[in-house]
Amino acid sequence: MDALLFAWRNLWHNRRRTLITLAAVSLTLMLTQAMHNLAIGSYQQMIYSGVRSGSGHLTVYHTQYRQDRSESLSFARQPVEQMVHDTIPALQSAPRIYLSALAQSSYDSRAVALTGIDMATESTFNPYLKKLPADEYLRTDERRDALVGEKLCRELKLRPGQKLVVTLQNAEGEMVSELLRIRGVLHTGVNEVDSGLIMINLTMAQKLLGRPGHIHELALLVEQDDTINDTVATLTEQLRDQPQLEVVPWQVAMPNLADAIRLDYASQNVILVIMMVIVTIGIVNTLLMSVMERIHEFGIMLAVGAGRGRLVQLVACEASLLGILSAIIGTCCGSLLTWYLVIVGIDLRDFMSEDMEFGGVVFDPIMRAAWDPLWMTQTALYIILLCLIAALYPAWKATRLTVVDAIRHH
Repeated sequence: MDALLFAWRNLWHNRRRTLITLAAVSLTLMLTQAMHNLAIGSYQQMIYSGVRSGSGHLTVYHTQYRQDRSESLSFARQPVEQMVHDTIPALQSAPRIYLSALAQSSYDSRAVALTGIDMATESTFNPYLKKLPADEYLRTDERRDALVGEKLCRELKLRPGQKLVVTLQNAEGEMVSELLRIRGVLHTGVNEVDSGLIMINLTMAQKLLGRPGHIHELALLVEQDDTINDTVATLTEQLRDQPQLEVVPWQVAMPNLADAIRLDYASQNVILVIMMVIVTIGIVNTLLMSVMERIHEFGIMLAVGAGRGRLVQLVACEASLLGILSAIIGTCCGSLLTWYLVIVGIDLRDFMSEDMEFGGVVFDPIMRAAWDPLWMTQTALYIILLCLIAALYPAWKATRLTVVDAIRHH
């Protein structure tokens, strides 16, 4: 206790330098925690949008479909979907068919991705449909309805109500054509989607595929992200008698999004390391200057019988107090800033388009943070440890003092 009181007094011997170091360390911790929480919140937004417009939290495919993307690699929808809902009733499923086609109008033609969807299911969660008025939804009783990307409509000089022809090769290798009528226009914010996507009813897509009742993908949504791996294992076990099918998580089904998140997170870690190095230099400077200013004092302590271990203890106590204060202040400020970012967020609509794209996924331009209390606690403890590590060199300098030279020092 005496060592802590003595260290506390010495820490404030030069009040200005201590306050500057304390502010720098606390500010670094605050920004680190807030940046991490904002990144986690942004990643959650991306994943939320990505799994709903893409392949779900987990997906059932033909085992070769992800590699070949061949129209012939389809499977019967009904038995697989029934098995999924019997096994885990809470899962939400979205059957889809993907076809490569040529879209033609009286003006021009374009290569497109023709996607067959169940409108009743997709309309409840797919962000591509969030701006689409309800009266432009695909009708179940009209198989020729189509939703066409905004840019594709402009390029083909088409408007809602007009017709276009799609031509493709079905699963049996035969060329088929169909006349579609534009029911609505999609504006997703993703250039590749707006310029090359056509959504049609699942039954029409199955007809064009030449395999009624078949699908290419069964996208599944879970209620909690942390159950994905367990769900994959459970469904894989249920499909053991169907080796031609596989269940994969979204990280495998959508590698572009997963890689984009990993790359962004890695770049943030590099910034964090740089910030911590700068902070460490500041802590070392504060403690070293504190030691150098008290060489005479340390010499007297050595002369009256204090051991060199006592000097190391004093320096370590100063570093610990500096670290604990910085951790408390930084975490409190980081929590306040995170709370603001969770509630209000950062609105980027004034700096860019209304929709933001990252990793091929559109997400809300208002970036909001998400709480990660475990990581915040770990970084606070790391700051304390960092202060103790930074104290090693000043403590070593203190142990190198000789009594005579220290007493003569002014």
